[in-house]
Amino acid sequence: MGKLKKAVALALSAVMCLSLAACGEKEEDVTMNIAGLKGPTTMGMVKLIDDAQNGNTENDYNFTMAGTADEITPKLIQGELDIAAVPCNLASVLYNKTEGGVQILAVNTLGVLYLVEKGDSVNSIEDLRGKTIYMTGKGAVPEYTVRYILEQNGLTVDSDVNIEWKNEANEIVALMQSTDEDIVAVLPQPFATVAQTQVEGLHTVMDLNEAWNALDNGSQIVTGVIVARTEFVEKYPKHVEAFLKEYSESIDYVVNNPADAATLIENVGIVKAAVAEKALPYCNITYLDGDEMKNAVNGYLTVLYEQNPKAVGGELPGDNFYYTGK
Repeated sequence: MGKLKKAVALALSAVMCLSLAACGEKEEDVTMNIAGLKGPTTMGMVKLIDDAQNGNTENDYNFTMAGTADEITPKLIQGELDIAAVPCNLASVLYNKTEGGVQILAVNTLGVLYLVEKGDSVNSIEDLRGKTIYMTGKGAVPEYTVRYILEQNGLTVDSDVNIEWKNEANEIVALMQSTDEDIVAVLPQPFATVAQTQVEGLHTVMDLNEAWNALDNGSQIVTGVIVARTEFVEKYPKHVEAFLKEYSESIDYVVNNPADAATLIENVGIVKAAVAEKALPYCNITYLDGDEMKNAVNGYLTVLYEQNPKAVGGELPGDNFYYTGK
């Protein structure tokens, strides 16, 4: 009996040693390649970028700023990028295209779209009947959001309302500056604020978050999310957890220190500090993870899917789309 007890004790000791070794196993060092878009979905990241440049982060980061999501997508799929801030619906499209090769880590931006007008003829959604709306974001969150709001208010695009697409917000601003005619546009922050500093008489008619929420469909607008390659998440779970901690702290800093954050936003080339400080309260920068993230994203994607399955890549993502932690 004594020998049996001794054997059991030795076996348990061996298991404990192996377990402790596994728990203490250190991941190999890696530089995380991260990309963001020039806009609100990257504004929350600027403190992290600044800390990384000054050597004050746990991870090593290599940041890339892109003008459009098309610059990010192929690099993420090919493995040149590990993590990226992208439009919410694009995250779903990538998940479907890569058959689960991309996961969403967190929500970073809620609704940022604002209906603006140079003139004084629009005070409600119904007032848009017969008008042309100038917009950017064809095939992305802005288009699907505006189409949904219009249709739910009894307006059909191309018959009741015309949408004129532009590649960049600057094109819309230039158009407004070149004419005395009334012009209606939907612009994202911070560009809605930029435009109002450059176009006389331009004013905000409506926050489209309010128009969406008035529909009472149980969802909210989710503009931007942070995604990662699933392979990277599985290989470097501790690095990903460290990133999310530093990223959430960066967002918290930006939200609560708009003046200082505005300087950092200018430093990375998004917009001038004075504009950034004015725009930040309207950019809906946030940090949602876990169940809160899943509920917000799934609710929004479901609305898009019911409107047009192609908007989310053909089908709604499975549960493995949502990162749940290491």
